[in-house]
Amino acid sequence: MLSAAVEDGYLRRNPCNSRTVTLPEMGMRRVVPWEPGRVFAMRAAMVERFRPRVEMGADCGLRQGEILGLSVDELDFDSGTLHVVQQLKLSLSKAVFAPPKGGKLRDVPLPDPVAEALQEHLKRFPPVEITLPWMRANGRLVTKRLIFTGPNGGHVWRTSLNEDHWKPALASVGVIPKAKSREHTAAREHGMHALRHFYPSVLLDAGESIKAVSEYLGHSDPGLTLKVYAHLMPSSRDRARKALGQALRPPQDPPR
Repeated sequence: MLSAAVEDGYLRRNPCNSRTVTLPEMGMRRVVPWEPGRVFAMRAAMVERFRPRVEMGADCGLRQGEILGLSVDELDFDSGTLHVVQQLKLSLSKAVFAPPKGGKLRDVPLPDPVAEALQEHLKRFPPVEITLPWMRANGRLVTKRLIFTGPNGGHVWRTSLNEDHWKPALASVGVIPKAKSREHTAAREHGMHALRHFYPSVLLDAGESIKAVSEYLGHSDPGLTLKVYAHLMPSSRDRARKALGQALRPPQDPPR
């Protein structure tokens, strides 16, 4: 904003721009993905209406806003593909539809068990047309047939989902202490983003490439994916050791 003010002639210089002062190095915690058992337990602990959201995070790698903004039109059951083209977010404290983070549209594989769970969910809870502004609180109105809605038929507020459903489920499976009131212990590392961390841990352990995982996650750069998740590739050393050992083994003399 200050740079734009300089360009428009409102300021002579940007007081926050300095060639000698740089941002501090940001430390990055090593991601510790959940075990499958915890994912299954969390799914079972969620109410039926919200249960498939666990699969969308753990088995498709969607962010929470992308799950809340998922439209039925983005499901391609025939090709087994999920088109991630929007999210539900806040603009000036008002709910809006917007492109995914970084504007990165993507297609991700839709596993058969997830497709079956979604089809069953759509029968039990039919999609609801929700009209919201696009990108900004005063943006043009768009209508989407959302897959996940609240009991009263409206879109789901992130805070309500976290406080009323996600944290109680965490407490019920023993991830965080049970609260005596509605206020649960802060659990940033165990938010719904933990499901998104589980997703690459499974793919990388199965031998999927960093480039493919980066595309499925919607990262702007595979280098970011590698930086965050490289330690989740336990089998890569074994594969490298075997490949190099095979390549460097002297050829056997042909039988006489």
